[in-house]
Amino acid sequence: MIIERPTTKKFGAAHLLGSMGGIYAVNALVAFIFAASAPVAIILTAGEAGGLSESDIASWLFGCFFVNGVISLIFCLIYREPLVFFWTIPGTVLVGQALDHLSFAEVIGTYYATGALMLALGLSGWIRKIMNLLPMPIVMAMVAGVFLQFGLNLIFAIRDGFLIAAPMTAAFIALSAVPALGRKLPPLIGALILGVLLILALGQFEFSGGAGGVIARPNLYAPEFSIGSMVELVIPLAITVLAAQNAQGFAVLEAVGHKPPVNAVTIACGAGSLVTALFGTVSTCFTGPVNAILSSGGEKDRHYGGGVVVSLLALAFGLFSPVFTRFMLATPKVFIATLAGLALVRILERAFVVSFAGSFTLGAAVTFLVTVANVPILSIGAPFWALVIGFAVSWILERKDFEALGAK
Repeated sequence: MIIERPTTKKFGAAHLLGSMGGIYAVNALVAFIFAASAPVAIILTAGEAGGLSESDIASWLFGCFFVNGVISLIFCLIYREPLVFFWTIPGTVLVGQALDHLSFAEVIGTYYATGALMLALGLSGWIRKIMNLLPMPIVMAMVAGVFLQFGLNLIFAIRDGFLIAAPMTAAFIALSAVPALGRKLPPLIGALILGVLLILALGQFEFSGGAGGVIARPNLYAPEFSIGSMVELVIPLAITVLAAQNAQGFAVLEAVGHKPPVNAVTIACGAGSLVTALFGTVSTCFTGPVNAILSSGGEKDRHYGGGVVVSLLALAFGLFSPVFTRFMLATPKVFIATLAGLALVRILERAFVVSFAGSFTLGAAVTFLVTVANVPILSIGAPFWALVIGFAVSWILERKDFEALGAK
């Protein structure tokens, strides 16, 4: 069968409840705070840069958390593994850049096309073969290029909001430097807590109250399909989900002995993206960091309980997304920029390592430069052209690397 069979283990309420407490609950809380902090800050940054309203962002977050929370809950219970879905972070960055010259309706149109593409790939059963043929250094060079601005924004935040950004960065470094402390208080969460305390102490929290209500009333958007937006975003978005996000999630689970259902997950990402697009939400993905935290300790057969806890927390966050959106927008921009930069600095580092540590280095370098230059061609954004040009350069000048890739 194309879709992997669910577990044959008999469901037990007592086993599930036991798997939702203790270390599994702690890991779930840490994983959820991670997902609801810096990645949300990245959405706010992209949304504000693209001129989206508070209502648009709240609707985006509803899809991110509520819809993906439902998918995660179903998968965790059916497959009895920590299988949590959220949204593509590099895809969010791509969208933020695209909103500079595309309408939100055009971007939403690309969400539908990306979802349909991933659904077709999942149903075909070809996804593993396709992933093995992609020159990962070129893909990650594009990711490094789109993430670079977030790293620079961290530096600018320290310059412009030193009293908030500098202590947050120092806390992140200190907790990262002392593993014993970092295990008790993850560096990103420590930076988040300190940042909130500093904002309150300095009186820089500007909460207006707003009129958006408490319970989510997500917007429903009509898509607009244009050739330019499709060419610019569909393939890059699909790559960020399948290569940059899902592959990481599969790797972290397989490393601890789980067997994630690759085809079923890909199908869920495609179908989920089609649903979340209704609410203006970027494509669904299988999250690497959250699933890594959930599977970091305890008995392997109980890890799924943490996934259930995260799913339930995501449902609650989605239901109250207007309130969370209002609170996040009330914080200083340097807080958001610092949080997003700290979250992505390790990912940026890994992207550089993958891009330039071995094969396809020339193609990766060209891909990175074209992405950073951010010059659209024929009204199509730079990330797409970066992949095309980088691939072409490697095909012409690095044929041995393609031969080695095909031999694997």
